[in-house]
Amino acid sequence: MLQVKNITFGYSKTKVLNAIDFNVKPGENLAIIGESGSGKSTLIKLIYGEYDLNEGQIFWKDEEILGPKYNLVVGYDFIKSVSQEFDLMPVTTVAENIGKFLSNFYPEEKQKRTKELIEVVELEAFANTKVKLLSGGQKQRVAIARALAKQPEILLLDEPFSHIDNFQKQGLRRNVFNYLKAKNIACIVATHDRKDVLGFADEIIVLDESKIIVKDTPQNLYKNPKLPLIASFFGEFNIIDPYGIVYAHQLQVVEESNLKATVRKSYFNGSVWLIEAIYNSEIIFIQHKAELPKDSEIHFSLVS
Repeated sequence: MLQVKNITFGYSKTKVLNAIDFNVKPGENLAIIGESGSGKSTLIKLIYGEYDLNEGQIFWKDEEILGPKYNLVVGYDFIKSVSQEFDLMPVTTVAENIGKFLSNFYPEEKQKRTKELIEVVELEAFANTKVKLLSGGQKQRVAIARALAKQPEILLLDEPFSHIDNFQKQGLRRNVFNYLKAKNIACIVATHDRKDVLGFADEIIVLDESKIIVKDTPQNLYKNPKLPLIASFFGEFNIIDPYGIVYAHQLQVVEESNLKATVRKSYFNGSVWLIEAIYNSEIIFIQHKAELPKDSEIHFSLVS
């Protein structure tokens, strides 16, 4: 189990992270969310051992994870990290990059393992392509596969699908996170994309002003966001008295109600339209099945 025990860290006198405390069991998927600059990437780097802690301790099972003051080479065999910068070998192939750290004493096992991971990240057609010829998204997939090559006990992912085309992301997410579950590999994902979380994370921690403000399941946070910061991660939302935080999809246009608004603009959003309107001098958003005329008056209600 990963134990992050009351850690504090700052690059200067200002604390980036303060009194951070949580655990992650083998096979669990923990997501870290928060605004830019909230400390998500810093926390990932501390868990990997890139920095020395100001206070607190980090353990994986019985081994303490220490920073560069104590380790000449950063990192541990049981933990791998994939950041937004890829440390790949550009003039060698995808297969060679993935198999770099696998033993040559067992060539058949190495070949089988490399092939398996190439399939996980959906790069079969590029197995023999030199990395320098790949797109940014393809390089990111190689980096993920290489991190998994020696089957670590814990994998750290910092915006792991940020460079990957949208039409490839969903299948790749399923492949990677299902593989981690099947192999009982703990995973910590720092992300700004709710699709990296919904359906995959066991729990989420929310960072704000250097602290964890909440730790809960994706389902509970989505259904009861409590704070605008949390609601904003999941989608368009409104604050409407006396209901509090209400997502756009929780409002519906009706024939009659005590709630009236004036349409400002309609945005096509695929299966629905997002209606921007003025209610009590404030902008609100409502999902609707069709475009609505600008400046038209509408009635709306909360979906029961």
